Amino acid sequence: MANPSHATLVDAQFGARAAAYVTSAVHAQGPDLERLSAIMRGRNDWRVLDLGCGGGHAAFAAAPHVAAVVAYDLSAEMLAAVSAEAARRGLGNVATRQGRVEALPFADGEFDAVVTRFSAHHWHGFAAALREARRVVRPGGTAVFMDAVAPADALLDTVLQSVELLRDPSHVRDWSIAQWHDALTRAGFAVAATTPGRIRLDFASWVARMNTPALQVQAIRALQGAMAQDVVAHFAIEADGSFMLDTATIEATAA
Repeated sequence: MANPSHATLVDAQFGARAAAYVTSAVHAQGPDLERLSAIMRGRNDWRVLDLGCGGGHAAFAAAPHVAAVVAYDLSAEMLAAVSAEAARRGLGNVATRQGRVEALPFADGEFDAVVTRFSAHHWHGFAAALREARRVVRPGGTAVFMDAVAPADALLDTVLQSVELLRDPSHVRDWSIAQWHDALTRAGFAVAATTPGRIRLDFASWVARMNTPALQVQAIRALQGAMAQDVVAHFAIEADGSFMLDTATIEATAA
């Protein structure tokens, strides 16, 4: 059998686990969502696009403050879960749309803001998706990008990408903050603020959420155990494999 395309792999990985991402504690809360709510507060005439919405938590944070939110994702199952959760929360202004981030089915300048959270590290066409994000947000519009980020140190970067790929074969790359800034500038955004962060990933729930095969779980644990002390210290790797992940919230405007 031929190996699947990356888009098919992403859909397969996340579609079957949609409910787990809607209820995931690490995805459902955090200072980045609090900041997003603050940015959206009072913008009751705005249309907002949530790119690669996943479990919909960015859309849910924005929806109480704006006119409309489009939750956009590759996975039909994920979108169905988001629609159900939006209805449960009484958020009638959240609509869903399916498709790829590299080719958005929206008009130029259709949105006042575009946001994305914990999605961009799965984008096969990172630069193309950012150009599309810039195209569909109006000039002077707002953009908020929230994601895991790679450390600037090459060894730490390699270790992070390795464990991410072992856990989830649809992973593409956690980009560094410098790489994010460069890519956003090239896409036509002006970076206004960057807030680094850290989140603790409980190992057992982290691999269970993706249903990582036992062999790959063992490989991650073996890699963690073989790492130098500076790597263990940076990621604060615990005895059970739980660790700290670097994140960033990048606020930008459409230049």
